Amino acid sequence: MPLSMNREVFITCAVTGSGDTVSKSSHVPVTPKQIAEAAVDAARAGAAIVHCHVRDPETGAPARRLDLYREVTDRIRSADVDVVLNLTAGMGGDLVFGNVESPFPLNENGTDMAGATERVSHVAECLPEICTLDCGTMNFSLGDYVMTNTPSMLREMARQMTALGVRPEIEAFDTGHLWFAKQLVEEGLIENPVLIQLCMGIPWGAPDDLNTFMAMVNNVPANWTFSAFSIGRNAMAYPAAAILAGGNVRVGLEDNLYVAKGQLATNAQLVEKAVSVIEGMGARIIGPQEVREKLKLTKR
Repeated sequence: MPLSMNREVFITCAVTGSGDTVSKSSHVPVTPKQIAEAAVDAARAGAAIVHCHVRDPETGAPARRLDLYREVTDRIRSADVDVVLNLTAGMGGDLVFGNVESPFPLNENGTDMAGATERVSHVAECLPEICTLDCGTMNFSLGDYVMTNTPSMLREMARQMTALGVRPEIEAFDTGHLWFAKQLVEEGLIENPVLIQLCMGIPWGAPDDLNTFMAMVNNVPANWTFSAFSIGRNAMAYPAAAILAGGNVRVGLEDNLYVAKGQLATNAQLVEKAVSVIEGMGARIIGPQEVREKLKLTKR
């Protein structure tokens, strides 16, 4: 594929995620107030989109509570900065088996399985401009955990998102997820313009080496808009890779806790570093209103 650098780039900041990161950095936001403040700070630093999960305010564990999503949404929308709101819809597909000799009964600690309507209920409640759709099932990280998204589940979630007027951001962790995303578009369950996030380096999806990354990029239709990120040590190298490949940038504490070796970051600092990379490459950063026009988003 010939080099086709993106010259007009938007930044997404994934501010907290659902991983076990709270114990590793005091900068990871937990309460709705902290999550909203982190999102607003990221927007002020240059992020056009903020991607938000919610956590139990007492324990920091991942949560799906409508009241937490509502508070985060209201706080961000009432702030004095404009930003595109992107809520996760990835929760509710967590399957943890017992052990290698006795997979059943399931391990209740970590298993969280919900139906399509329940998984999208906070999207219907808060009506963000974008919500994520994890477009496949995969062994995820260590142990006996499987991220579970069946074809029937994904079809129904995509149908509900589209009916709500919320743009799905397809999360692709491997090439097969891209294959199924194309099927959802072909069936009319996801409408143009199509937005996709290439999620690199997550065990055991697509590794973040450049050969694999370009295999992912080369499977993205030319008329789709894509963004990309990697987790961990290569996270701050990926803005350059994504731009050179023709895409957009995602950073944030969901993916990476450090702004430099041994230096814990805030979300705003990760955005600021991405801004410096983008502008240093001669590209222009576009803001939330230009993103809305590009992706035909409905601001609420």
